[in-house]
Amino acid sequence: RSNFLSSGINAEYGGKKKGLQLPQIFHVNWFRKEGGKFVWPGFGENSRVLEWIFERTDGVDNMQNSPVGLIPKPGAINTEGIEPLDMEALFYIDRSEWLEECDAIERYFSEQLPGDLPAEIQDELENLRERLSQSKTDLRI
Repeated sequence: RSNFLSSGINAEYGGKKKGLQLPQIFHVNWFRKEGGKFVWPGFGENSRVLEWIFERTDGVDNMQNSPVGLIPKPGAINTEGIEPLDMEALFYIDRSEWLEECDAIERYFSEQLPGDLPAEIQDELENLRERLSQSKTDLRI
């Protein structure tokens, strides 16, 4: 096992650094397109997503589970004063696209990290694939 890859895992799963609070990780696709147009209105409105993130890290109940992780509940992102957004398109989860991404990540792990990948990371990938497989259709909120 690689010491670098295992160090964060050990902290998260009760290793030597008990009580260590690891950072939360968020993924935002600012460039998602629907019908050739960007779904998100643009850079000037990114603070609305950051507001949701800050509230989330402060413990506000503004999220819901999805196969790919926690996403905003309907109405959790402040859209006051901007043109109506297609929130369904914004949070659309394309199962086949995500499953292809799982395959690509698995290839990367096997090619770039053979023998060094902590089991916990492989388990997370397998759990993601399982959650996606259990959802029978693409998901919209």
